[in-house]
Amino acid sequence: MTAAYLHTEPILVAVDSIVFGVDGNKLRVLLFRREMEPASGEWSLIGSFVKKNESLDEAGKRILYSLTGLEDIYMEQLYCFGNTKRDPGDRVVSIAYWSLIDITNNDLELEYDNHQSKWFAVDDLPELVLDHGQMIEKAMERLRRKTRFEPIAFELLPKEFTMKQLMNVYEAIYGEELDDRNFRRKITQKNLVQRLAKKDWSTSKKGSYLYVLNKDFHKTLNSDFLY
Repeated sequence: MTAAYLHTEPILVAVDSIVFGVDGNKLRVLLFRREMEPASGEWSLIGSFVKKNESLDEAGKRILYSLTGLEDIYMEQLYCFGNTKRDPGDRVVSIAYWSLIDITNNDLELEYDNHQSKWFAVDDLPELVLDHGQMIEKAMERLRRKTRFEPIAFELLPKEFTMKQLMNVYEAIYGEELDDRNFRRKITQKNLVQRLAKKDWSTSKKGSYLYVLNKDFHKTLNSDFLY
């Protein structure tokens, strides 16, 4: 350590993860019972202090892998929360990340150091510790804004999905009902999806065609395609 650094006050740096999923047409966020002071036993986002030899992104990926056992998860840095009084335990700066996962993934086993976890609907959240409620609000704003112009909503779906499942995801994100016929028309016009020859027979006798994201589709939409 250089001499100049010896006279500075150390600050702890943490990463907190906002993990979104969709169940039916409800947008949900994964919360945990906090097992450390301050506010032990209260509901919290999952997080960790950044290790000395890892970057912020590496810390975020470590948390997600420890939680899900999966590596290929959509993750994006959200915001730096640095209010001097945000954490009564110590001077802690938190870098929030948000991610999207498919709740229906059979390989998904959510466990993080034996923490009690639960999916909560974003419109029915319990009281949260520190500024974690603000983190979720900012993450929802970012999710809704980006979903209008980028096909990131597909990260919340299995690889093969019905058009109804896709519409449910968009309804969950925006918190409102969409017109079925108009939604299908816009999705088709944008060439977002490719219809498969097979069907999902679990919801009706006629069955529903399965779709996949069109791999040839450009990742950024030219305009707001839902409205």
